[in-house]
Amino acid sequence: MATPIPEPRGEPTVLGARFASALQRATAGSPPPFPKSLPTTPPPFPTAITPDAAAERNREHQALRLLNQAELERFKNLIVFAKTTVESQFSGRHKSPDLGSGGEFAEYQAYLPGLPVHAIDWRIYARTRKLVIRRYREETDMDVHLLVDASGSMDFLGGGSENKGRRAARIAAALAYLMMKQGDKASLTLFADRVVDHLPAGGGQRHLLSALRSLVRPAYGATGLTDLPGAITECSRLYKRRGRLVILSDFLGHDPAEIFDALGPLIHRGFAILLMQILDPEERTLPDAPLARFVDMETGESIEVEPAEIRDAYAARVHERCESLAADGAKHRVEFTSLGTESPYREAIESYLGFRTAKN
Repeated sequence: MATPIPEPRGEPTVLGARFASALQRATAGSPPPFPKSLPTTPPPFPTAITPDAAAERNREHQALRLLNQAELERFKNLIVFAKTTVESQFSGRHKSPDLGSGGEFAEYQAYLPGLPVHAIDWRIYARTRKLVIRRYREETDMDVHLLVDASGSMDFLGGGSENKGRRAARIAAALAYLMMKQGDKASLTLFADRVVDHLPAGGGQRHLLSALRSLVRPAYGATGLTDLPGAITECSRLYKRRGRLVILSDFLGHDPAEIFDALGPLIHRGFAILLMQILDPEERTLPDAPLARFVDMETGESIEVEPAEIRDAYAARVHERCESLAADGAKHRVEFTSLGTESPYREAIESYLGFRTAKN
């Protein structure tokens, strides 16, 4: 006895369409072809890519573009060269300013009651009849904190090879890679008028990929107002462990005194700080045009001027700002370097490694 075929519901499947075509041929007088075997399941329907999935795929692609294999190989060579010219900052084990009982010898200290007797250097006592102990400088892993400007001004592109935000993101990605490669931990913080993203210190491939995804924002979507002093104040609470702080920004819009006031607590806690300024060449001297309309990328305000009339005064003001950042940095033991987006990308890594200091 033949089993009746249930009537399909909703949209017809591909299998249902085949039976419908066979039924039409049978009623027209031609016998339907007998299939050798029927499919157990209908073929899959094509799946459409949702806007969210497409955006996530594009974000992954942009994140991976911040580092490529050629750059990684070049950075490895830089580390090898750094170890032969300056004390490596990427060795994975770093000197701690706290004196302890193990590690690299630091100094002799007079023995005081209460100190451990086993720390006494008896050979020194045999020669001088003085009780002294040997103090050692302990070594510890170093956290490196990357603070990256993601405000609207970083989206500016003039005469440079790429906008400031993308250059800052690529530098941060390279530094994070180098730090993790040497066993250090890196944190990443993005800021505009406040901290907009924070990735705590960590290491490993997964942590690096998370950092790359976060860096997509300053690289391809920098927006918002800037409040660097406020962001630094927030970060002083986020950074639990002392280490090295690298700030990548154009450092425009705030008086240097405000910046160093905000850095005060971190300086007091013993952070080693590097201010890395990223500027477009047209931000240093203004573009060569008879008449220009300048638009503030953060507020939208605009003004029309003749660049030739204000070029000298503007260039002097920018130079004065950079000199002030460098001078105030020297007073507070904070390093400062200014880099242009028209310059080779390699210079930023060399600046961090201290090659310029070694040469000068």
